[in-house]
Amino acid sequence: MERIVLASNNKGKLAELQAMFAPLGVTLVPQGELGVPEAEEPHRTFVENALAKARNAAQHSGLPAIADDAGLCVDAFNGLPGVDTAFYATQFGYPKGDDNNVKALLEQMRDVRDRRAALVSTLVAVRVPLDPEPLIAVGRAPGLIAWEPMGEHGFGFDPVMYIPDFGKTFAQLEPAVKNANSHRGKAARQMVELIRANWLGP
Repeated sequence: MERIVLASNNKGKLAELQAMFAPLGVTLVPQGELGVPEAEEPHRTFVENALAKARNAAQHSGLPAIADDAGLCVDAFNGLPGVDTAFYATQFGYPKGDDNNVKALLEQMRDVRDRRAALVSTLVAVRVPLDPEPLIAVGRAPGLIAWEPMGEHGFGFDPVMYIPDFGKTFAQLEPAVKNANSHRGKAARQMVELIRANWLGP
């Protein structure tokens, strides 16, 4: 197994995951390079959407595939926005985008005292489209929603995701430190071990 198709065309995500998968000696190929169309994501859970994306990429490419679905889960909102994280701002009349998502979240939480939240990343890998044993890795980065954005690094909700262990938001941390402690970093490290144990070993 030399190549795995990544069910994403997000350059930041690709670079982050490629670095973490390097020790396996496999190359992650973005699905766009192989002409794979975007998958439908009709489900309400990260794992179901990631599985749908991985199956779609494997189906169209003939390669093993890996996909992730990620988002912000706010305790005070019963885990929402969850799978709708990317479109959060549009629910409140703003155009889609990271800055507007942060703006909308801070407005909705203006009078909320319970600031607990977690960024969650679910990675799913399949050998073939109907693989009966998909590999599933979940990474969580729990923290608190800050009262205002802080920091210059990262993207998404990083400027308002305050991590008590560091006393900083993700956007205030150096990228290498953030990646080591992020939801996607945790999930990717788990997935590398799962692939090593289940697909490449013993």
